[in-house]
Order: sequence, then C-alpha cells, then structure tokens
Amino acid sequence: MARKAQRSALRRLLLGACLLLVTACSSTTFVYNRLDIALSWYLGRYVDLTRSQSREFDGQLEAFLDWHRREELPRYVEFLDTVDRDLDSTVTVATLESYSDRAEEAWFRLRDPALEQLLALGASLSDEQIGEFMEAMEKKQEKYERKYLDRDDEEMREDAFENLEETLEDYLGRLNDAQSDRLRFAADELLRSDEVWLGEREAWMAALARELEREPGWQQRVTTIVRTWEDSLDPDVQALYDHNRSIVQLAIVDVVNSRSDKQDERLRKKIADFIEDFELLVSQAKSQD
Repeated sequence: MARKAQRSALRRLLLGACLLLVTACSSTTFVYNRLDIALSWYLGRYVDLTRSQSREFDGQLEAFLDWHRREELPRYVEFLDTVDRDLDSTVTVATLESYSDRAEEAWFRLRDPALEQLLALGASLSDEQIGEFMEAMEKKQEKYERKYLDRDDEEMREDAFENLEETLEDYLGRLNDAQSDRLRFAADELLRSDEVWLGEREAWMAALARELEREPGWQQRVTTIVRTWEDSLDPDVQALYDHNRSIVQLAIVDVVNSRSDKQDERLRKKIADFIEDFELLVSQAKSQD
C-alpha cells in the first residue's frame, strides 16, 4: 500500500513539473498537441487492462519514474534555480522563450521513452481494447467541441482572461486592478484557435486510428506521427498559434515585472517548494543505490 501511495505522489509531482514547464512556454500548440500522449500514461482511464497488462504497465511506469527522478528532476531543479535568479532582473520575452526552449527539450526527453513503452503495451491490446481506447478519445473530442465551439467570441475571450488570471494568481497571489486589466487587454487581442486546434486533433486521431489497425510497421509509423505532426502544420495555423503565444508572453512579462513584494515572495516560495520536493525525490532515488 505504501508503494502504491508513493507512486501516486510521484505521478502528481511529475505532472506538476510538466505543468510548470508548460506554463513557462504559454503555447497553445505545445500544450494541446502533447496532452493526450502525456495522459496516455494513465491508460486505465481510456481502456480496461487485463491483470497481466496492468502488471506490465505498472512495472514500466515504475521504471520510467525511477529514470525520471534520477535523470530529469535534477535538470528541473537547475531550471528552477535559473528562474529564481532571473527574477532578480527584469523579465523579458526572450527570457520566456529560453524557458520555452528548455520545456521543449524536456518534453522530447520524456516523450520518446514514454512512447516506446506505450507502443510495447499497445502490441498486447486486443482489437476490442483498441476500439475502447479510440471511443474514449472520440468522446473526449466531443466534450471539447461542446465546451469550446458553443462559445461566442466574447465568451472565448472571457474564458481566456479567467484562465490567464487563475494561472498567474496561483503563482503570484491576488492580482491588482492594473495587472488584471493587462490580462484582459491580452485576452481581447487573442485570435480564436479552438476550431483550428480541434480540427488538428481530429485529424491526429484519424491518423492514429488508421495505424492502430496494427498492420506491419505500425509502431514506427505511430512514432513518426507523434514526432513530426507539428512540422506539418499549415503555415497559417502556425502563424495563429505564434500570434497568440506572443500576446500571452507579453502579458506575462508585464504582470511579472509589475509584481509587488508580497507577490514576489509568493512566487519565490512556490519555486522553492518545487525545488524542495524535487531534491527530496532525487535524494530518495540515490539512497536506493
């Protein structure tokens, strides 16, 4: 039972680390094009596994998390130390872009071993389980469509403002009026990307469904889909994502640079708490050697 609780805590911390890096990136395409792959580690939410499949999956996940504690968490600590030092000076868009680059590199290091193990598990799934998995993905798509496409432009911008405000308040505490106004201005400048994103997600699912018929060579083709999908984005779509990312980054820079002493204290404590958690996990991993 203790080992199960520890794995659950590790999952939450791993997700927290990923979300922290994603927040630094502030990119719609970065978040959504990767979310389903990351959540696939929680495969039980998408498909019922047999007992032997669950044992195999749990063993893979434990090995994955052990690797992550030993190899990746020290990198996260280093990254967070950099963020803390950067807060001593004026934060710029270039600063956020450097965080984005590091987040991208961290994602690639996570993606490849995770995908390799998921494909190994996928080979053991029955056709019925594959169908169950794709049905769950389609239901998720329908849920997203109801949530996002039924909104008018005013509702979309209000949602964007609330999401930005909630995210920054999580790290800074309550925003002042000027900071909230800056975020509302940014939200009003965003272009709608929900329909485009959902179209991309639907096309991605269709490509995945074809390969999950598991004709010879399917694992390599799935790997290619995951690794190259963004490279094939329509230039207009990429321009839309880039526009929105630029708007959000500028707003984040302005709000962070206008933080009060109290907000600065909260932000640095948040960073310090992450560092403390990660360093504890690293030390625990080393103690098992």
